[in-house]
Amino acid sequence: MSDFRLKVFYAVAKNLSFTKASQELFVSQPAITKHIHELESLYQVRLFNRLGNKISLTEAGRVLLEYSERILAEYRRLDYSMHLLHNEYSGQLRLGASTTIAQYVLPPILAEYTRQYPKIKLTLIETNSRNVEQALQEHSIDLGMVEGVFRLPNLRYEAFLCDELVPVSSIQEGGEPEEEISFEEFRQIPLILRERGSGTLDAIEAVLAEKGVKLSSLNVRMHLGSTEGIKSFLKHSHCLGIVSIFAIRRELEENVFRITDIAGLRFQRQFCFVSQQGQEDGTALNFIHFVFRYLQEHRIPGRIKGGTK
Repeated sequence: MSDFRLKVFYAVAKNLSFTKASQELFVSQPAITKHIHELESLYQVRLFNRLGNKISLTEAGRVLLEYSERILAEYRRLDYSMHLLHNEYSGQLRLGASTTIAQYVLPPILAEYTRQYPKIKLTLIETNSRNVEQALQEHSIDLGMVEGVFRLPNLRYEAFLCDELVPVSSIQEGGEPEEEISFEEFRQIPLILRERGSGTLDAIEAVLAEKGVKLSSLNVRMHLGSTEGIKSFLKHSHCLGIVSIFAIRRELEENVFRITDIAGLRFQRQFCFVSQQGQEDGTALNFIHFVFRYLQEHRIPGRIKGGTK
């Protein structure tokens, strides 16, 4: 029902590209240009500065973008509410999730959600926690799911699942399934950790800070941009990685990795929904309630010791 010209403008403004807007909306580039010209004629303003192959928003464009975000959000809420009058769930949900949640927690949840709500158009952006929060503030997504410990005051957080970050290494020939080391031994072991901006690294640093230990005092060999990258590296090294328990269940069951307990040290955190204060729409709230029901019904298991169930 919403004015398609606003959707076109919003896509061009967010991407700062007529080509990307065309690809996103499945509309030809000449049609995109036509809609922008119509808006410019309607308001008698230029919406974009054109410098060679690059564009930027004019002052009028920035004003229209601000209103477009609010108007399109209200249209989504209207669409959801009107269909709900007929007990029909329809609309759009743009999710952003941290890498760990997107790869290891969400897949079965999203599969069941799309089965139950086939008329909800759902999209998912996978990135690290800080980028999810940024996308939420830029109105690129409707709801975020993050694993970070640092919380922005202008956003609302709601925990939905506990997670444990476990130190793991590859099981070598004849190795024991699990062992414990002292904290001093841990400080000497070469570590492979996630990148800056990841919720995993934030949680590790927070726990270490409680012990009065800085990350720089550890033997960090490398930072990698994904948990899968860490897992692949560990299979070919004698290093130690610290990853979510959800990411290594299969490898523990198959005795590929072992958990190395550290005396007096345990890395725990919570996965959280994150949203704009007071701006959750019906589709986002419905998804939040669905996730809580799913987790309760499926009783997500806790830590697995020593590669056994």
